[in-house]
Amino acid sequence: MKSLNSTSMDRRQFLKVTSLAGVGFAIGPVGFANAADQNKHQSLGNFVRISKDNLVTVIIKHLDKGQGVTTGLTAIVAEELDADWQQMRWEFAPADAERYNNLFFGKFQGTGGSTSVANSWMQLRQAGAAARAMLVDAAAKVWGEDAASLRTQAGKVINASGKQLSYGELAELAGTQPIPAEPVLKTPDQFRIIGQHIPRIDSPEKTTGKAIYTIDVRRPGMLHAVVLHAPKFGAVLKTVDDSAAKKVPGVKAVVRIERGIAVLATSHWSALQGRNALIAQWDESQAETRSSSTLWDEYRALLAKPGHVVREDGDADKALANSNNKLSLTFELPFLAHATMEPLNCVVELVDNQCQIWTGSQMPTVDKMVAAQIVGLPPEQLQIHTQLAGGSFGRRASPNADYVAEACMIAKAINGSAPVSLQWSREDDMKAGYYRPMALHQFHAALDAEGKPVAWHQRVVSQSIMRGTPFEGMVRGPIDPTMVEGGSTLPYAIANLKVDAHEHKSGIPTLWWRSVGHSHNAYVTEVFMDEVARLGGQDPLTLRLALLANHPRHAGVLKLAAEKAGWGKALPDNQAMGLAVHESFNSFVAQVALVTMHQDGTYKVNKIVCAVDCGIAITPDVIKAQMEGGIGYGLGAAMGEAITVKEGAVEQNNFYDYLPMRIQHMPDVEVHILASDQAPTGVGEPGLPPAAPAVANALRKFLKGPLTKLPFGTKLDLA
Repeated sequence: MKSLNSTSMDRRQFLKVTSLAGVGFAIGPVGFANAADQNKHQSLGNFVRISKDNLVTVIIKHLDKGQGVTTGLTAIVAEELDADWQQMRWEFAPADAERYNNLFFGKFQGTGGSTSVANSWMQLRQAGAAARAMLVDAAAKVWGEDAASLRTQAGKVINASGKQLSYGELAELAGTQPIPAEPVLKTPDQFRIIGQHIPRIDSPEKTTGKAIYTIDVRRPGMLHAVVLHAPKFGAVLKTVDDSAAKKVPGVKAVVRIERGIAVLATSHWSALQGRNALIAQWDESQAETRSSSTLWDEYRALLAKPGHVVREDGDADKALANSNNKLSLTFELPFLAHATMEPLNCVVELVDNQCQIWTGSQMPTVDKMVAAQIVGLPPEQLQIHTQLAGGSFGRRASPNADYVAEACMIAKAINGSAPVSLQWSREDDMKAGYYRPMALHQFHAALDAEGKPVAWHQRVVSQSIMRGTPFEGMVRGPIDPTMVEGGSTLPYAIANLKVDAHEHKSGIPTLWWRSVGHSHNAYVTEVFMDEVARLGGQDPLTLRLALLANHPRHAGVLKLAAEKAGWGKALPDNQAMGLAVHESFNSFVAQVALVTMHQDGTYKVNKIVCAVDCGIAITPDVIKAQMEGGIGYGLGAAMGEAITVKEGAVEQNNFYDYLPMRIQHMPDVEVHILASDQAPTGVGEPGLPPAAPAVANALRKFLKGPLTKLPFGTKLDLA
C-alpha cells in the first residue's frame, strides 16, 4: 500500500505513564507527528508494559503477516530499554486510530507501504528510553543513590558495587516516577540488539503450532460460512434455489447478502457441499463482460495517443525527433493475484450489543468503520482482535474491507444467533478478489555519439487502484500516482525525460500488490535501460553508474551487488549475468542474477546477489528474509503468474493454473546490507522490483530480443 504524507506540525513531546495495579507500569509517547521528523509524535496509547514477573510486553500496532514486525518493533524497544531479549513479549494493539495510528498515514491505523518500522522507529525508541530512565530513578530511590551513578544491562539496574534490581522488581515504583520530557537515546555505537542476530520472537509458537491464525479461532456454537460470489464482477443475484443445499448434512442456514449467497454449517466441509448444491441465476446487465484480449486492444488504442504528462525534463519529443540513433520497445504485463498462503477469513460474534471481530486486520480503521455500518453499532461497541496472518501482499488492505464486510453481513443476517467463521477458498481468492492492474508500457530513447541516452519517453496505460475508494484523495491529478511510481521518479540523469500516462477503466477490481506500481515500472525501466546500453555499446553497470552520479545510494547498492557477484568475470558460454537497481519505499536495492541456459530453452536462475540500503538495519536476519521472499515473489510473477479474464470472468482457479514460484526454480540468494546511519526504511516490498529485470537482462544474452511480455515462462525460444 502506498504511504500517505502527514502534515508538518510544531514539535511537542511528552510522555504519559499509566500505572497498572498488580502489573507494573505501561508507557507510550504522546505528541505531534511529522513524517519528515520522527522526533515529533501523535497521540498514542501505551506501547510498553513491564510486569512484576519481569516480562516486558511491546504493543504492536501493525499487522504481522509474516514480514517480522513483531520482532523488529520489539527489538527497538528492547534496545532502548536495555532489556534482555529473553524477557521480551509482544501483543497486537486494539483497533484504535487515536492511540495506534500510523504516523505516516495521519489519523489512520494501518500496515502498508513498508512503513511499519520506519514510522515506529523514534516513537518506540522514545518509549523504551523513557521507561529505562524511570526504572533507573526507581532504583535510585530504593538505594538512596544518585541515578547518574547507576547503569542498566539485560533487564537489570546495577549500581557501582554490583548490586542489582530486576525491572520486574522496580516496575511498580517506576510507574510513580517523573516522566522524562527528553529521554536520552542510545547512540548507534551503544546498540547491542539492533543490528545483531536475534531469534525471531514469533518463531517458537509458529514452529510448534501454537501460533493462532484466524482459521484457528473457535467460539462457542460457532457456524462455518462460505459465500457463493457472482461469476462476473458487477453481476447481482437474480434468483437462487437453495432447497438441495439445505438438505446437506450439517447445513444450518442459507442467507442472501449483498455480495452473494452465504451457506452456514457446522463444518467448513458441509458449508462447501451446501454451496455446491446451490442453483443461482445472476443479473449481468451491469457486469464487466470484456475479455483480456478486448482490454489489451483498448490499452493499445490509448497507447497510441498522448497521455497526461506526469514528468517532463527538457524536451524529449524534440530530442527524439532530431536523433538518428533511437530505440523503441513496448511491454505487456498482466493482472496478478496476491495468492496468499492463507486465504481470506474472519470470525464475527454479535452479542449484547457488541461486535467482536477476529481477523488478520491490515487496516483496522477501515475494517472497523465498515463493520460498524453493517451491524448498526457505534464504533466504540466494536472490537477487532487482530490475529497473525499468513501473508497479504496488499490483499488484506481492501478499501471496502470486503471479506470482513461479508462476515458481518452474514452474522447480521442470522441476527447474531451464532458466531460466524467465514473462510474463503483458494478458488474464491483467485476469482472474486482484487488484482494488481495489468499494464502496457511504451518506451522511446535517443542516444548520443557516446552511446548515452539523451532522450527518454515512457508512456503507461494501466488502471487506477485508488479511484472510487476512500483513498481517492491521494490522487491529486488526472493520473493515479501508483501507476507511474518508479517510472516518474527515474533516477538516471537524462537531459530530456518525459513520462505520460492514461488511466483505463474496467470492472476488474484492482488493489496494491507487493511493491505496487514499482513492481511493473522497475521491470520495464531496467530492461529498457539494458537495451539502451546494448544499442550504445555500453556495459550495463558502467552506464548506470555514469547516470547515477547524483544518486549515491543507488550507486552504492549497485556497486556492492556487482562486486559481490563478480560482475565482468568470464563465464561459460551457457551462463550470463544481468543486473537491476531500484528505489522503492525509500529503500535502495540492486540485484545481480546468474543464469544457466540449457539447449532445450529451459534455464536455471542459479543465484541472485542482492545489496540493500534500508538505513539502520534493525534486524538483519529479517531484512535478509524479506529480500529473499521479495525475490521469490517477483520471480514467480515473471516466470508463471497471470490472471486472465474471459467475458468478465477470471479463468484461473488455483495453484495448478496460477503458477507462483516453485521450489525447484528458486535461486540461491545472497544478501548484503549496506552499513548506514540513516533512519530505517522499509524492506517488505523493495526486494521485489529488481528481481525480474535482473533475470530478464541475464537471459537476454541467449535471445533474439528482450523479454517484453510477462510472464515469460520457464522455457524460452533461443536466438
